[in-house]
Amino acid sequence: MDPDRSIAVTPTLGPVVSVLFAFGAAFANALNVVTQHVASIAAPAREKGWRLAIYLVRNPLWLLGVGAMVAGFAFQAVALYDGQLSVVQTILVTELVFSLVIGRVWLRRDVVPAAWVSAAVTSAGLALFLVMAEPKGGHDSATAGAWLPALLTFGGLAAACTVLGGTGSPVRRAALYATASGIVWATLATLLKSASDIVATNGALALFEHGAVYGVVVTGIIGTVLTQAALHVGPLSVSQSLMVIVDPFVSIILGVWLFGEHFTGTPLHVALGAVGFAVMVVGVVFLVRTAPSFEGAATPAPSPA
Repeated sequence: MDPDRSIAVTPTLGPVVSVLFAFGAAFANALNVVTQHVASIAAPAREKGWRLAIYLVRNPLWLLGVGAMVAGFAFQAVALYDGQLSVVQTILVTELVFSLVIGRVWLRRDVVPAAWVSAAVTSAGLALFLVMAEPKGGHDSATAGAWLPALLTFGGLAAACTVLGGTGSPVRRAALYATASGIVWATLATLLKSASDIVATNGALALFEHGAVYGVVVTGIIGTVLTQAALHVGPLSVSQSLMVIVDPFVSIILGVWLFGEHFTGTPLHVALGAVGFAVMVVGVVFLVRTAPSFEGAATPAPSPA
């Protein structure tokens, strides 16, 4: 079947599928964070080092988190193939909202009204951004000439933040590491979008002939290290807020730069979309500060014998 003809027959299928899978990825990521964190803090104090690793591998709840992580990665890849980078990565912000809901419904955590208000503000800002700014268009793969300057620019910014994060107050270090982490995760999403297009067009084996898959692996490792560094050196309210905010912001820039995405609304609509993004940022900051922690949460799955 001619792919162009298939697209013409179902012009709205791609964006709808992309949005659904993006929300699915956000939910899976939230489930991964909640289950693995609860499993880790529920481990007996005597389980340390390699003993803790063995304990977690045998823990059904922790393994559920691993499954959710894999599912989230797969959902994100499908969403990026069918949709715009700026849309998918911004929707992933709802991971925080899903975490709040999972904590309340599944783990019975008490949630203060301010957290629900912050979640509502975050969701409303996201909706306003997507409806008013209307990110559209673009092409499936970036031109070779655009990759190098984009990677050098944001790779350099991430490297600079990492170096500067080596010294200073805990808040400053957490902010810089978190910023670097957000940049790297946005770059990974860009590479993942290219990799998913290669698989869909040429098959899985062709993936190993292109640099995108190796870039995904490298940025995944670097992003994980930077995330752990940000969470370790300073307040969670600083590191988590910045990681969640920087990722979609950089993704929007990369989507426009590499894939030709653009905003199709009138200047007023685009301005309102920018306001929506700002409102979402405010909601994220307050949501991170007001959401309950999972310390002391009851483990909803049996621990290994």
